[in-house]
Amino acid sequence: MTAPKAIGAIELSSIAIGYQIEDEMLKAASVELLIARTICSGKYLIVLGGSVSDVQAAIQVGLTAAPEAIIDHLIVPNVHEGVFPALGQSVVLDGQTPGALGVLETFSGTSILAAADAAAKAARVTLLRIHVAMALGGKGLLLMTGTVADVTAAMQAAAEEARTRGLLVSEVVISRPSRELLTEYL
Repeated sequence: MTAPKAIGAIELSSIAIGYQIEDEMLKAASVELLIARTICSGKYLIVLGGSVSDVQAAIQVGLTAAPEAIIDHLIVPNVHEGVFPALGQSVVLDGQTPGALGVLETFSGTSILAAADAAAKAARVTLLRIHVAMALGGKGLLLMTGTVADVTAAMQAAAEEARTRGLLVSEVVISRPSRELLTEYL
């Protein structure tokens, strides 16, 4: 499959219905399954990548199949390419301590994807990690690095996206983070 152009997600209140919808979505369109798993507080999360039209088709099938179980959903067409490696936890810093570390926390795994895309499009930052819901009580966590100015601008865009969705928990910019702070992510 070629590099995805869009990302879509559905967060459900039912694990069983999550499995059912996941199957229907995968059969409906040519999409890549990026995440499908139970998440904290007994929910189920499905994240797909693919062409804009395929992601839209798959998400629409999921939304139609069980609207009573949908907690949140999103489609990000023309998603920033930095979202996928950060979501896959495969970003490695080059060994130098960045000028700043941005940390954004949201109340849902779905909303952190939209916030990460907004951050990456707003400024020249490296999306370091996108942690979606597992071991976070269903929350989303985004870590990004860059210059203080770029991280600040990216955090403002990401926080605004999460705030608009009513799901912002916190936003922090740390200037000149200590090497030890980044150790587990290098």
